[in-house]
Amino acid sequence: MHGLGNDFMVIDAISQHVHIRPEQVKRLSDRHFGIGFDQLLLVEPPGQPDVDFRYRIFNADGSEVEQCGNGARCFALYVSEKKLVNKPVIRVQTAKGVIELKLGEEGLVTVDMGKPRLTPADIPFLAEAPAPTYQIDVQGVQYDISAVSMGNPHGVLVIDDVLTAPLESVGATLESHERFPERANIGFMEIVHPGFVKLRVFERGAGETMACGSGACAAVVAGRLRGLLDSRVEVKLPGGNLRIQWDGEGHPVLMEGPAAFVFEGQVRL
Repeated sequence: MHGLGNDFMVIDAISQHVHIRPEQVKRLSDRHFGIGFDQLLLVEPPGQPDVDFRYRIFNADGSEVEQCGNGARCFALYVSEKKLVNKPVIRVQTAKGVIELKLGEEGLVTVDMGKPRLTPADIPFLAEAPAPTYQIDVQGVQYDISAVSMGNPHGVLVIDDVLTAPLESVGATLESHERFPERANIGFMEIVHPGFVKLRVFERGAGETMACGSGACAAVVAGRLRGLLDSRVEVKLPGGNLRIQWDGEGHPVLMEGPAAFVFEGQVRL
């Protein structure tokens, strides 16, 4: 499946027993010798009474992560098409809390990503107190970065032009910077006007992807905290556009975008 080109292998771990090991994920994610994907998603039975499913995410390098917004939209379409659920709003348990998924028309899915976490210890990010931006050193150069958790850690930089964004150098360095103890997804955001931005993301454990849903949410939160964006923003990513709404602190972030099937098959694990 894919959400704006951010592609996934999705496994039904409800009707069959599945045990995934990191080395298997790494092998399967290889685009030449495996199936090829940015992340692997597992649909599992719920682990608590007030949710419909458990949602687990593995990056291409085999590491398990807490959240994936594009994957959440694919998750919603998958469980609906496979008739694993029949209700308008689906509650899903992730490693960092519960999110709500709502299927719309023409493959569009709205995800309630929950409230962003801005306290440094909750992201996690090494800083003494919350702030709209922090100065961070990369090879002797100081960058202003916003740190946000959408259930997974994000760093967001505002730049002049996403086409020349230094993802492979600055993005890769910040992804594993010591101030992000659990590593982070690094977004490079160009603000065209308060209701429209362009974004590229260097994802933790996957490199640059065609789209990052949680990264789009984090970018809008970061822009709002800096006083640069409206409450509803269209985010243009390399794979397509998402609509993000955040009404400010104390409110959840809503993300709307498409999800699609590519092919189905069987693989022996």
